[in-house]
Amino acid sequence: MDAGAAAWLVILLALAGANLPFLNDRLFAVVPLKSSGTATGKPFLLRLVELVVLFFIVGSVGRLLEGRIGTVFPQTWEFYAIGACLFVVLAFPGFVVRYLRKRH
Repeated sequence: MDAGAAAWLVILLALAGANLPFLNDRLFAVVPLKSSGTATGKPFLLRLVELVVLFFIVGSVGRLLEGRIGTVFPQTWEFYAIGACLFVVLAFPGFVVRYLRKRH
């Protein structure tokens, strides 16, 4: 896999992973949760925890692909802070669909 294809793969994984917690009521889209009587299903805090875990999973896939292409460059905290902010921005469409869209 060349560098361009690996970069697009990581971007698509980040887009899917960032929206996954907001687009379903299962834990990581696999484990069904017991109904707690809330209207939204999964609590918001659990969605945030799921978002953080998926951020680290997508980051690990990106680091693995970078290692397969060539040398893995050392990163500082700024890189991870910007990556987390971009992951949250990618999660915005799922957040809008879940919490801001009016239901009829």
